[in-house]
Amino acid sequence: MRDIFMIFAAVALGVVGQVSLKKGMLLSGSAGLNLSLIKVIFTPYIFLGLVLYGIAMFLWLSILSRVDLSYAYPMLSLSYVFIVLASWLIFNENLSFLRLMGVLCICLGVIMVGRS
Repeated sequence: MRDIFMIFAAVALGVVGQVSLKKGMLLSGSAGLNLSLIKVIFTPYIFLGLVLYGIAMFLWLSILSRVDLSYAYPMLSLSYVFIVLASWLIFNENLSFLRLMGVLCICLGVIMVGRS
């Protein structure tokens, strides 16, 4: 049970990190890529996203020491599901029927791996 919690925590940190990076780049605009790397990295949302990714990486290393890779890695696919939902809710991105069906397929795959 603890392993599943750790995997979900790594997924959550990755998703929030990715959303933070997106928000930071939206606030920077296309000029964000022209700014110096240091300025971009220390933009609050970008910095938060990088920190969360760093924490997720160390958590993932702990997971790898405890759980079969063939079990744990497919569970990371849940991040695709949560990214699609977060993008729709936070950034008003399009959630087409086809995209929704793709998310459903990912969920079914994760369920199948989780039961094995």
